[in-house]
Amino acid sequence: MASKIQTKILRRLTPVAQSKVMIDGGFWGERLRVNREVTLPIEYKQCKDTGRIDAFRLGWKEGESDPPHVFWDSDLAKWVEGAAYSLATCPDAGLEKKLLEVVDLIVSAQQDDGYLNTHFTVVEPEKRWTNLRDRHELYCAGHLMEAATAHYEATGKDNFLRAMCRYADYIDTVFGRGRGKKRGYPGHEEIELALVKLYRATGQGKYLQLAKFFVDERGRKPHYFDREARLRNEDPGQYNHGNYDYTQAHLPVREQKTAEGHAVRACYLYAGMADVAAETGDIELLAACRKIWDSIVQKRLYIHGGVGSSRFGERFTLDYDLPNEEAYAETCAAIALVFFAHRMLQIDPDGRYADVMEQALYNGIISGVSLDGERFFYDNYLASRPGVHRFTRQKSPVRQEWFGCACCPPNIARLLASFGQYVYSQANGAVYVHLFAQGCAAFTLGRREVTLTQTTRYPWDGKVKIEVSPASPSAFAVAVRIPGWCEDARVTVNGKRPGKDAVLRKGYLKIRRRWEKGDKLELTLPMPATRVEAHPSVSHDCGRVALRRGPVLYCLEEKDNGKDLSDILLPRGAALKVVKGASGILKGVPVISAGGFRRDRAGWKGTLYRTSPSRLRPCRIFAIPYFMWANRGEGEMLVWIRDAD
Repeated sequence: MASKIQTKILRRLTPVAQSKVMIDGGFWGERLRVNREVTLPIEYKQCKDTGRIDAFRLGWKEGESDPPHVFWDSDLAKWVEGAAYSLATCPDAGLEKKLLEVVDLIVSAQQDDGYLNTHFTVVEPEKRWTNLRDRHELYCAGHLMEAATAHYEATGKDNFLRAMCRYADYIDTVFGRGRGKKRGYPGHEEIELALVKLYRATGQGKYLQLAKFFVDERGRKPHYFDREARLRNEDPGQYNHGNYDYTQAHLPVREQKTAEGHAVRACYLYAGMADVAAETGDIELLAACRKIWDSIVQKRLYIHGGVGSSRFGERFTLDYDLPNEEAYAETCAAIALVFFAHRMLQIDPDGRYADVMEQALYNGIISGVSLDGERFFYDNYLASRPGVHRFTRQKSPVRQEWFGCACCPPNIARLLASFGQYVYSQANGAVYVHLFAQGCAAFTLGRREVTLTQTTRYPWDGKVKIEVSPASPSAFAVAVRIPGWCEDARVTVNGKRPGKDAVLRKGYLKIRRRWEKGDKLELTLPMPATRVEAHPSVSHDCGRVALRRGPVLYCLEEKDNGKDLSDILLPRGAALKVVKGASGILKGVPVISAGGFRRDRAGWKGTLYRTSPSRLRPCRIFAIPYFMWANRGEGEMLVWIRDAD
């Protein structure tokens, strides 16, 4: 088993529970409503129609078609988690009934020894724990554990939680450094962070200890994956993905300095590492998390918050390798990055983590679901043209109703359903506001009951009003994030600029004073449309700029700008005008308009190349929020626009 757990806890903040945060309108209120009323029901039906739910009846027989897949359990588990979080703030009798039935069915599939996996129970029972590298057993177990903790938090019922404790207890008898145990770890990480959630829900230190084992054992030599491959009579050298950096097992985690391999697996692991470091006081592990964080955000992060630049392995590649039309940027990877950012934020209240969290949430994550909540992107391009994509062989850009590998739809549903827990944190004598969303939250600071109420149209408007209402006049601090994109933020308390009571540190303005019911803290965050350049080493974006307003990235679509978007030039001196969309999905939404140029097409008919220069003709450029693209039919899309003097 792993080394003795230390007692020092590094985590300085505690997220406010989902059940204590009500998002009741504005931008996020609408996204959460659609998620609750449309997406969750659609995903339930898909899980039912594709056999993912009935797989837990364990009725599949050899020779029948459509056996339960090795990752099916995770898809349903994420739906359970999303449904539970949704019910925590928005009661729904129909959804609650479905959730109860699904949870009872999942629990009924548990084996006498505690094991719970539909594929390896009915399809390949003799292969249990024989291929951790490729077969997703521990990954599915982790998602089931996360679902159980969410179900317990939302409903107070502990039947699912108790079942997952039995499963974790059984896993603890299989893996570890004791005699007769397997010194293995998952090829697809996830259980690490799930076990920490189980530890926090139950107080059982053995779950934290097991999470620490999986983190500590990863990448040690001789490689466990080699050993288990030989036991399967396979040549470890024939591994499909080549080097074990694909599974982040190329080095012990404390020696890793760069984000490598499959992006979803990587960010789940990094989130788990941060959790273990936070709970055990492991400074060395935290230092590794910080190095990897810097590797991502300084050299391997897309402007929309996406990660993973290659669809060949769904992985990180090289520093500054951020292609646009071939971008992978899987929705799940951006979600996993938010998990990593959120955990680092609780350890170190630094606005740089919340900035990335916001960047992903407003752009590369919600782009993964259509505005009507019915269709989904698996990957999120930054440039696209209609036709058959040369990699996926599917027509693009079109969101899909579902996928054979359906990890992204339920993942985005559970993230949106749990959005409230990312907005606020608290510490001794302080409340932190990380994100801006209309609604209210209840806190207990010591013995003080405090309510915060946000009123805002953010991200369309930079005005945020926060009413601070303690049950009785009390002295404590409210720390509000000043977004990194904002250059001239203004803050007042009851109409006056805060004085000595306010300190700006690491992106948070911390105001400590005696608060009384109805005190008003107001932020004004100017958000003009701006041009953004990429680092000179990002060859795909050289000579181009992206448009951003506040936290929202913008793009060009063929519907507004015609074909051949890459031929458009945006002069550096052109004014960027923000206007409101007039109709359809853009009605009332800020769009960016500017004067630009494109080449005159005269003389090009029947000619592919020519030596005579083309004349430029003026055109009007219209850019819409990136997350809204591909909601008005097929057509070209472009984020990075040619820059011109």
